[in-house]
Amino acid sequence: MDNFSILGELTPQKFLRDYWHKQPLLIRQAIPGFKPLLDREALCTLAGRDDVESRLITHFDGTWKMQSGPMQRLPSFRKKEWTMLVQGVNLHDDAADALLQRFRFIPDARLDDLMISYATDQGGVGPHFDSYDVFLLQAHGRRRWKISAQQELNLVEGMPLKILKNFQAEEEFVLEPGDMLYLPPHYAHDGIAEGECMTYSIGFRAPPFQELGEAFLQFMADSIELPGRYADPDLAVTQHPAEISKAMIATMSAELKKIRFTDDDMTIFLGEYLTEPKANVFFDSPEKSLTPTKFVQTAAKRGVRLSRKTRMLYRGRHIFINGESFAVGAADKKLLLMLADMRSLPGELVASASEDVLEAFHMWHDDGWLSIS
Repeated sequence: MDNFSILGELTPQKFLRDYWHKQPLLIRQAIPGFKPLLDREALCTLAGRDDVESRLITHFDGTWKMQSGPMQRLPSFRKKEWTMLVQGVNLHDDAADALLQRFRFIPDARLDDLMISYATDQGGVGPHFDSYDVFLLQAHGRRRWKISAQQELNLVEGMPLKILKNFQAEEEFVLEPGDMLYLPPHYAHDGIAEGECMTYSIGFRAPPFQELGEAFLQFMADSIELPGRYADPDLAVTQHPAEISKAMIATMSAELKKIRFTDDDMTIFLGEYLTEPKANVFFDSPEKSLTPTKFVQTAAKRGVRLSRKTRMLYRGRHIFINGESFAVGAADKKLLLMLADMRSLPGELVASASEDVLEAFHMWHDDGWLSIS
């Protein structure tokens, strides 16, 4: 199936030009005949795991409450007005990962994860907005969406959720299985289940600049070199011993202003930052480790595939994988870029890899980052 058929009659180019970051888009039957990839029981099992991020949101008797997982007990499925959110389902299920891959007309550096929202009748999370783009794919049942381009985004104070104080709906849609709604960042919306329903949210990464700045300063701390030590050979007697002198401030300021970063520094920082696994992501090493020779023989026959949990990016001569980076020569670059883009390599290409690449593949296999197809 064409990866881009999820956009209906739109090409990816037209979608990005006319809708991305600009206006909402409703696509009826984006995936015709779509059925849930996980049933209710499988989703609840995921929500009970320590390595899965989940939340329970209830609105019983008009009071909003939120509980973070793992979920050991849930309200009765017959009870109305509760929602369970399970984050990063693509990390744990092949079908969910395959669905997420269909949105790779957006760069991997921006694509985040697939979240599944299960709700009983009248369940929801209240009127809110997201700071990132989101596709809302209806998987089971019906959900009524009310949306608004309102600029007033003040939140109700003292709530466990970010609920809009004055939500004024401008448009309203009922989504059925296979229908999908795209919303740009900061677009107010409220989704209410009409009967039991599941909604799949495909979210995107939009890190705050403050977070990026703090992470970049930490990254640069490992590479800053400022030789020398503070000295003041012309120091004069002071009448105010507790005062920091202008001369000291000027000297310190001049030295610290020598700190510079290059485009290469920024490239390496972003590549490592964007591929760093989330705190709750753990890789499973193979039950039986293969010797380098056996690994190469098997991989050359069957090919290799990146783990669902592996994030791999590249820029220029730099390759980034799961928070690590290295530079490669032209001979190895083509193969590694193909692996990053396709997330798999057939056996004949693995067989053509250099010793350095095969050594890296073997190490990644031992770490659970890559598997033999």
